[in-house]
Amino acid sequence: MRKLKLHGFNNLTKTLSFNIYDICYADLPAHRRKYIEYIDEAYNAERLTQILTDVADIIGATILNTARQDYDPQGASVTMLISEETLTSEQLSNTEAPGPLPDAVVAHLDKSHITVHTYPESHPDNGISTFRADIDVSTCGRISPLKALNYLIHSFESDIVIMDYRVRGFTRDISGKKHFIDHKINSIQNYLSLDTVDRYQMIDVNVYQENIFHTKMMLKDLKLDDYLLGVSKDELTLDQQRKIHKQVRREMLEMFYGRNLKRGLRVK
Repeated sequence: MRKLKLHGFNNLTKTLSFNIYDICYADLPAHRRKYIEYIDEAYNAERLTQILTDVADIIGATILNTARQDYDPQGASVTMLISEETLTSEQLSNTEAPGPLPDAVVAHLDKSHITVHTYPESHPDNGISTFRADIDVSTCGRISPLKALNYLIHSFESDIVIMDYRVRGFTRDISGKKHFIDHKINSIQNYLSLDTVDRYQMIDVNVYQENIFHTKMMLKDLKLDDYLLGVSKDELTLDQQRKIHKQVRREMLEMFYGRNLKRGLRVK
């Protein structure tokens, strides 16, 4: 899309919301407690604040205010209000290309907010424990929060990622014409790095006429040892390995498709 000459401030609101899920098999109560304790330590309010601070640095935003809270028995929340830095034409880019990884600082963000909330939980009797983080990056102005996507995905260990991007409102050009989006986008996938694209199975559900974009991601390879806590794969019989693999796989599929699978359905 050609560069627009606007009448006043860019009033478009661009919001990236996504959920990430981590799954673990912890059979014994002590193992489940250990998993929850690990998640609470790895993703406590202090660590999440640092992640969001890094995001603000990457996108060139100034933090105006931070509110954070750890919860009892588990979970944490962080909210940041941010303001834009001065943007030059070289720094401003909403092209469909991957944003920076943690070691590359390139983009900027207009004034708005970044939030994250975490939800660790355990199934009471089937050994499955999960961790969910809900993250929102909302901008009001020219730059798109999609440029922060790569860093955020690489900051969490994610089995499932579900993302929504929405552009709301309108801005006017100098002739008075309304513009309901100011950058070209075909898919959220185009903003992801190649290593992420290679690791995940992805599907899109996009409503282009409403400027709504939705992408789901699920890890392609399930290596059982990566999901076991308190026991290794070699300590299990083949039947036990198959049973746990099926349980973990079912959990991933239900999160990916957003519905409970029928009992008795064969899960590969």
